[in-house]
Amino acid sequence: MSGKTVSAPDVRAMKGVRPIAMLTAYDYPSARLVDRSGADIILVGDSLGMVILGYPDTLSVTMDTMIHHTAAVARGVEHALLVGDMPWMSYHTSPDEAVENAARFIRAGARGVKIEGGRPSRIEAVRAILDAEIPVMGHVGLTPQSVMAMGGFKVQGKGEAQARKLVDEAKALDEAGCFSLVLECVPTELAELITASVSIPTIGIGAGPACDGQVLVFHDLLGLYDGHQPKFVRRYAEIGNAIGDALSRYVSDVREGNFPDELTESFHVSAEAGMGALYAGREG
Repeated sequence: MSGKTVSAPDVRAMKGVRPIAMLTAYDYPSARLVDRSGADIILVGDSLGMVILGYPDTLSVTMDTMIHHTAAVARGVEHALLVGDMPWMSYHTSPDEAVENAARFIRAGARGVKIEGGRPSRIEAVRAILDAEIPVMGHVGLTPQSVMAMGGFKVQGKGEAQARKLVDEAKALDEAGCFSLVLECVPTELAELITASVSIPTIGIGAGPACDGQVLVFHDLLGLYDGHQPKFVRRYAEIGNAIGDALSRYVSDVREGNFPDELTESFHVSAEAGMGALYAGREG
């Protein structure tokens, strides 16, 4: 793995050169693990609302929460491009507020932000953030912050009208100046069309193999999240089961008197310490 830090222009230049690997991270330990894996991009996703905080969706996640986790992740990243996921209502009311909130991510250690959606109001926010010289990653398809309007976590772009709309939004985000574009839960054929229609890399999650890169959630990939498991997730490990087994064995050892071990896991006073009288008195 190169010692060079990945930048937003580096990611943009990867289109057509090699696939882009992106993962989420939410704290210092996970950031160090993902960064050492060689991933190109680390996203502090608002998915932390579900996999870290136990909410049913991402809508309860606040800017303060995102900044707290972004700062922790930033302390563990040396190589990857760190992107902060702007949460619901952090860029919806005005371009000025969007810029202020994006700046908070940069001050916390991120080197870019992600915004969901591509309709005109989103494009206005994207342009304002870019005008402040903060790189922006776009996101179309299933946008989790729109879960109520979409009626749930559903595949997007199945019909012709909706597919055309997503193509138009992707092109608008490209033209606005985004350095990359997440495509979430869209048919493979549509993802392929969008990827060929924009000049920036597409990063798929549930969008098939034709994208320029892929992203998965840390806890999904490792089997650490026991909530709903989307079809597109490939589990590379079952760490949750291993952790559960280890914790159960610890509890059992404590209750059975097998931990700590008297010889190797405990401290003792040496004969030279001169405390024999103290202990002798206690025994008396």
